[in-house]
Order: sequence, then structure tokens, then C-alpha cells
Amino acid sequence: MTTCPDELLDERTRSLREEVRTFVKAVPRDLLLDMDAERVRYPKDYLAEAGRRGLLGLRFPEAYGGRALPWTTELAALEEVGVLGTSLGCLYSLVSIVGEALVHFGTEAQKRRYLAPMIAGTLAPAEALTEPRGGSDFFGAATRAVRDGDAFILDGQKRFVVGAEGADVFLVYARTSDDGDPRRSITAFLVERGEGLTVEHVYGLMGTRGGGTGRLRFRNCRVPLAQVLGGEAGIGQGAEVFDQMMIPERMTSAGGALGMARAGLEIAARYAAKRKAFGQEIRRFEGVSFKIAESLTQLEAARALCRETGRAIDHGGVAPGRVRRMVSESKKFATDTAWTVVNHAMQVLGGIGYTNVYPLERLLRDIRLILIWTGTNEIMDLVIQHEFYHEFLKAPLPGRDLEADAVNAEAPEEKVFE
Repeated sequence: MTTCPDELLDERTRSLREEVRTFVKAVPRDLLLDMDAERVRYPKDYLAEAGRRGLLGLRFPEAYGGRALPWTTELAALEEVGVLGTSLGCLYSLVSIVGEALVHFGTEAQKRRYLAPMIAGTLAPAEALTEPRGGSDFFGAATRAVRDGDAFILDGQKRFVVGAEGADVFLVYARTSDDGDPRRSITAFLVERGEGLTVEHVYGLMGTRGGGTGRLRFRNCRVPLAQVLGGEAGIGQGAEVFDQMMIPERMTSAGGALGMARAGLEIAARYAAKRKAFGQEIRRFEGVSFKIAESLTQLEAARALCRETGRAIDHGGVAPGRVRRMVSESKKFATDTAWTVVNHAMQVLGGIGYTNVYPLERLLRDIRLILIWTGTNEIMDLVIQHEFYHEFLKAPLPGRDLEADAVNAEAPEEKVFE
């Protein structure tokens, strides 16, 4: 199944999708199995091959090795990669995520030093957001960076860092001031693996294994001023970086979720067309066929929302608050849909779906994380309603006064609000 009917895709999107499908088809089955069994801790060759094929950093300028493609096209690629599961989908997305910060805030020297080799697949990035004492409260970060001449000294910890074990450079947010607004006290740094930075593998994960998730410890870690994202002008700019980064953080999760949902649906649909009970294929029974119908409807609705959000981002003229809302809606709805669809798929397969004869149990374990990371879906609800009310309550009444369409609309004494 495609992201939408081929007739609605432009030629470059169809062409790219076929390139990505060819790449995904070539990923060894043993790699997936070894990662899930934690025999592989970080699949460096996978990223190198994606870079060799020119499939990383698709939205970024051609001057750095990208293809200058729109979000709507990258989403088609993300769905294709998503069928591999959360670990490989996330590692693939890290260039899109960290690269976003470099494109929007990096100096030319930083783009040449980091962005170009990231897109080429020769430099592996990771992003360090979460701390042991904070999850959703990003601006409560305790990792500190103290100025020391032409450098900063970092001390603190980050955890749940996907790709930590194999990354060459980390995008790290640290507190550089305690004065006034906490949003003005965070700075983003490009920290290379080396002295003062320790990577620890400390987590046993339910799913999403093999992606090198770990904890970072900074102990007197010296970071030159040239590695402050944006240089001297980037000091205290961490909030702006964070806000921009939430677009690729959440849209890559949404795009990958579409792929995992599609994988679950395809497995279930093929099974239901072959498996017989009571003398006929089980797809003939409403209890099964309705689950396929609901799954397909939700998947296509999620796909359409993601595509429309991609168009809004690409447009450039949509209000930032509206974009934030649509991005949050896409992340929430696509990941919730993936969870629902794969649960339906497991129900269609019955007991065999709960075994490792089919990959549904791995997909289910993988998907459970994407409802949590890059902002839990409850945080998405907060963002959605906040941005909606912020726009809705300030806007003039559009068109018809709907409240007037009632028999007793002219009874103001009945409209009591306090």
C-alpha cells in the first residue's frame, strides 16, 4: 500500500519512495532479529548505507548533500523506513532531527563540519534532551554549562538518548544562566564524543532495542565556543532551537508510526485472506473484517493528517501556533493509530500473533514507546488545546452565528456562565 494513490503523488515523491523501498528491502532480516535480541547494540553500517544511497537529510540544501525536498516527500520516505520498526526508523530520523538545528541555527562552519558528513552517513548524530529528574519539563534541565574563556564546561546527565552508543556528535541542551525567564537560560551545544563525556548502556528496554539507547554523563566536559550551536550568538537561544526541533522530532515519529501501522495491517489482511475457520476464510467474518476496515480507515486518516501538516510546514506562511497544533495532532493521532492497528492485527491472528512466528509482538513492543517519546501524547493534548484556544478565542466570528440557531436563543437570562 502506498502513502496515497500514486496519481496524487508527484514524480519526485514516487521516485524517492521507490529508492527507499529498495533500501528497506535490502536491510538484512538478521539485523532486525539481532537488534531485538541485543546482539547488535548499534547498527552503524545501516546508517552508512543510507548515506551512501543519498537517503539521509532529504529536506536539507543540496550544498550539504541533501535533496532540498519538501516535508510531504520526506513523510513518504519515513513511512517506508517505519516498517522496519522504531529503532531503525529513529536512527534514520536523527539526521533529519539534528540536521534541522544545524540548518536553522548553525554557523556555516558548523554545517560543513557536522551537517554534510551526517547526510553522507559518515558522522552519526544523537540528541540529548531528557534528564533523570525531568521528562516533559524540558526547561527544568539541570545540566549546566559554565563559561571558561573560549569554551564552556559541561556537567550533568542526560538519559534515554537514542543512538548514544554509536553517535559521534551529540546535540546537548544545558543551562548557561539562572537569571530571569528559564527559556532564556538554555543553550544548545554540539558535543563531540571524547574526554569528559561518558556513554553508559544502563537500560533494558521492552522494545526499540539495538538503537544504542544510553545515558550520557558530563564531567568537566570542555566544549569550545565554536561548538555552541550558532556560535556566540547562540548562547541562551536553546528555547528557539527546541521549539524548531519539535517539528522534526514529532513529524518523524508520526511518519515512522504510519509505516509500523501499515506493516501490522498488511500482515493481518494477508493472514485473514488465507486462514480458514468454519469452512471459510476468516476475513468473511464481521469480527475480523471490521477490524481490518477500522484499521485501514484510521491509517488513511492519519496519513492524510500528516500529509496536510507537511504541506502546512512547507508552505511557510502558516502561523507558528497552527503549525505546532497540527504537528502535535499528527504525532498523537499517528502513534495512537499505530498502537490500535497493531493491536487489531494481533487480535486477527489470535494466539499465533502473540508468538515470534510473526513480527507483530515486536512491533507492539516498539510502538508502545512512540506514545511516550518526543513528548507524551498527553503533552500533545495540552499543546493541541492550548494552541487551538489561543487562535480560536481571538478570531472574529466566521460566517454564521451558530448559537443563534435555537428556538430560545433570545433568552439571555438562561445563559449563565458564572
